[in-house]
Amino acid sequence: MEALKLLIGSDIGLLSLFTIGFVIVMAIYLVGFVKKHAEEDARNAQ
Repeated sequence: MEALKLLIGSDIGLLSLFTIGFVIVMAIYLVGFVKKHAEEDARNAQ
């Protein structure tokens, strides 16, 4: 519980949360981007 308080209550903890969130969102975006372009390339190859 102390770690959670430190994570939310300190500046460096909030920066860490923001960074983790940003990386997760970026990964979701990149997976969608790659899937979309892979399907498009597969259609164009036929």
